[in-house]
Amino acid sequence: MSTPAGIEKHSVTMPAATSEGVRARVGARGFSAYVAGAVARQLERDALDDTLARIEAEHGPVDEQEVAAIMGRLTA
Repeated sequence: MSTPAGIEKHSVTMPAATSEGVRARVGARGFSAYVAGAVARQLERDALDDTLARIEAEHGPVDEQEVAAIMGRLTA
């Protein structure tokens, strides 16, 4: 059985409890898709962290009171 174009096969090591939790949620056939989705989300978070760090380096730290005030207006 060949792997579809654009897809790579990898072997990963993880705690047994983690893999059991994945199988309990999606079954054996959904395992790879679940892990691939989790890795994709982590890459998005890493990219966002990098962007926020760059912005903070250029403009200084975030004013938490200002953030709280904005969040208050958004949720009101």
